[in-house]
Amino acid sequence: MSSSNSLLLFFSVLFTLIFSLVPVNSDIEVEKPPQPLHPVAPVGKPSAPPQPAPKVKPPSPPTTPLPPPVMPKDCPKLCDVRCGSHWRPKVCIRACRTCCLRCKCVPPGTYGNREKCGRCYTNMTTHGGRPKCP
Repeated sequence: MSSSNSLLLFFSVLFTLIFSLVPVNSDIEVEKPPQPLHPVAPVGKPSAPPQPAPKVKPPSPPTTPLPPPVMPKDCPKLCDVRCGSHWRPKVCIRACRTCCLRCKCVPPGTYGNREKCGRCYTNMTTHGGRPKCP
């Protein structure tokens, strides 16, 4: 039994030494869970929906006044001027007269300025989806 007493004495001394070497802090802080990035509404209570930002209406683009409507009798003369320098004048004149009769407008000059006749002239397309009016 002396061996068991000596073993008991050995372990008690060992534990005493171990615990005497380890500092005991009563100020140990417990780690807190990380806080959420945004506030969380309590469960069961509906939270107020976020307010949308006020809509600001963009300024309208400046509009150029449309030219006065063209009379059908003036279409051939205006289209001759418009298509005068075209590489295929007959095709250009035929399309120009169609657009002139439908939209009552022919843009000034021999090329470009299509926006001056408005949406009717600029939005008219061929069956292939290409712009019809020269």
